Amino acid sequence: MSNPLFSWQTSAWDYLQSLQGRMPHAFLLYGPEGIGKTVFAEHMAKSLLCEQPDAGGHACGRCGSCGWFSQYSHPDYRRVRPELLDEEEASSADADSEPAAKTSKASKAPSKEIVINQIRALADFMNLSTHRQGRRVIVLYPAEALNIPAANALLKSLEEPGADTIFILVSNSIDKLLPTILSRCHKLPMGMPEQSVALAWLRQRGVSDADVWLAQQGGAPLAALAMAESDTRTELDEFLRQLARPGVDTSLKLADKMQKTEMPVTIAWMQRWLYDIFSYKQSGRIRYYPRYEKEVRALASVVSSEALLMLIKSCNERQAIATHPLSPKLFLEDMLLEYSALFA
Repeated sequence: MSNPLFSWQTSAWDYLQSLQGRMPHAFLLYGPEGIGKTVFAEHMAKSLLCEQPDAGGHACGRCGSCGWFSQYSHPDYRRVRPELLDEEEASSADADSEPAAKTSKASKAPSKEIVINQIRALADFMNLSTHRQGRRVIVLYPAEALNIPAANALLKSLEEPGADTIFILVSNSIDKLLPTILSRCHKLPMGMPEQSVALAWLRQRGVSDADVWLAQQGGAPLAALAMAESDTRTELDEFLRQLARPGVDTSLKLADKMQKTEMPVTIAWMQRWLYDIFSYKQSGRIRYYPRYEKEVRALASVVSSEALLMLIKSCNERQAIATHPLSPKLFLEDMLLEYSALFA
């Protein structure tokens, strides 16, 4: 039976199989966003629970355990992630159905964090006997979404794992995790695929201008596919065209227009744009937005490296608080006016 893993994940899977017989109680899969780490993690969980895995260690897809897993009803499996991701998945599944009536204008927004109650709920789960005396598997992602109380509660579970319990943590930003959590996990790096492999994969899925989308997402193929198919591609192009013509009026109008776009995404677009300007100034190379080489070259010629580095640092600091801006419009205005002043 075929498995859902991507071709660039073969070596990581082979390494995982080499650990059979001495399986760690906690794994940390880490690497860039958009390369399929969660696909790997959930297939890993399914295979660990499978009653009849094949010679390569992959889930058979036919046993009772695999059936339960596919329906997300396996008694020995838990998936922990921010409430927002669950809501987005539910919304996607219900996209073709009639929209539900709004019951309250004051309904609480879904959390973007993994909170302590989610971790505490695992305690009851881990105290139960496993089905057929098998393994118990917990997948948690993204690990950097753990807030401090939740991270500390998880640490206790990692320090005193139950018998036959395996944690699989997934992270896009390993530097944001507590050192104590890192030290208690077996780290499994998930690398970026070769450009030729990623391009071939995108073209097989009918993505036109695959090289452009792949570059914009830093070489991450799943992120490139999502961007190519999303409605935000038009917003991105408009955003970049305005950045190519910095000015006070442009900044104010752009902030007003972009205030409803997810803030971390907008900041990430700006970070990549600034990186390209700096990279072109230093080496004549553009990584993320090769279609805008002419505009990047013009901007690079009128700004100093020192000033550019200061703006990059400022943008990085903004990204750290981008999920909770007090006023999205003012937050963007401040960033864009600082940017336009650099090229005045």
